[in-house]
Amino acid sequence: MRIGEVWIPNRIVLAPMAGITDKAFRLIARAHGCGLVYTEMVSAKALTYRNQKTRSLLDLAGEQPPIAVQLFGSEPEVMAEGASIAVQAGADIVDVNMGCPVPKIVKNGEGSALLADPGKACRIVRAIADAVNVPVTVKMRIGWDRSNIVAADLAKRLEESGASAIAVHGRTREQYYSGKADWDAIREVKKAVTVPVIGNGDIWVPADAARMLEETGCDAVMLGRGVLGNPWLVSNTLRFLNGEEPVLVGEEQKIRAAIRHLDLAVELKGEQAAVLEMRKHLAWYLKGLPHTAHLKDSIFKAKTRAEIVRLFEEYLRQPKARYGR
Repeated sequence: MRIGEVWIPNRIVLAPMAGITDKAFRLIARAHGCGLVYTEMVSAKALTYRNQKTRSLLDLAGEQPPIAVQLFGSEPEVMAEGASIAVQAGADIVDVNMGCPVPKIVKNGEGSALLADPGKACRIVRAIADAVNVPVTVKMRIGWDRSNIVAADLAKRLEESGASAIAVHGRTREQYYSGKADWDAIREVKKAVTVPVIGNGDIWVPADAARMLEETGCDAVMLGRGVLGNPWLVSNTLRFLNGEEPVLVGEEQKIRAAIRHLDLAVELKGEQAAVLEMRKHLAWYLKGLPHTAHLKDSIFKAKTRAEIVRLFEEYLRQPKARYGR
């Protein structure tokens, strides 16, 4: 698949997720074979103000391309300037967030709010496309609510404004992450545009990805919450699409992967920050394993890498009944 002039080696894409898809997570997804990864969403305005914390989100050094930087904002000129900064940092693709449902984003006319202002949405895409020499893409929801499904019409206008691909989360803003994703709406977007369409929503197992590709005709699938603590969803989906059997992941394999993720985060962010930020990831790795409630409680109280590793090693050594819950 090509997005503009950027070659995407397969049909598996990692969704941009705030507080999740940092450098460590992207490196892990790429190691599992992900064809395209996105940064966390980045404030274009904060970039233009040279905010150092925001600028750190654009640390792409040492990562294998292609990498998309996702920006959020509501002012075309500011978004264009932010896009130029992202490209200078190494972005292969600049993505515009038109899907974030969080109130503090929406109230500023950003994220999902742009679904209700198609004129501004198109001006933002046009401004970025005129400012940078890399493809501009959009990640959007299907509409504000069920009474206002705008995805197909808006996607067509965004393509005319310069968008080189459209990623569609099959939920409305009103749904947040509840209910069922509307794959029919994704199919309608695919019919409406000529650029690649990436389908997103309710992909939990490899067979879901295959079914989305078949039912919607989309060009690629975007994995989101299904990869939390489960990067094997990437590699197993690739295997499944290639006609191979997915690999079963055992208890020790999950624990060792969690420790490797922690170590990578410590290397990139320092121990104190990494331990705090990794707690949620470590709990996700434990999902589905027996008798982990006590272990999770202990991890959320741990302050050092050594404490966490000791807890994991103890869990692997001791009879699970010791953990009680």
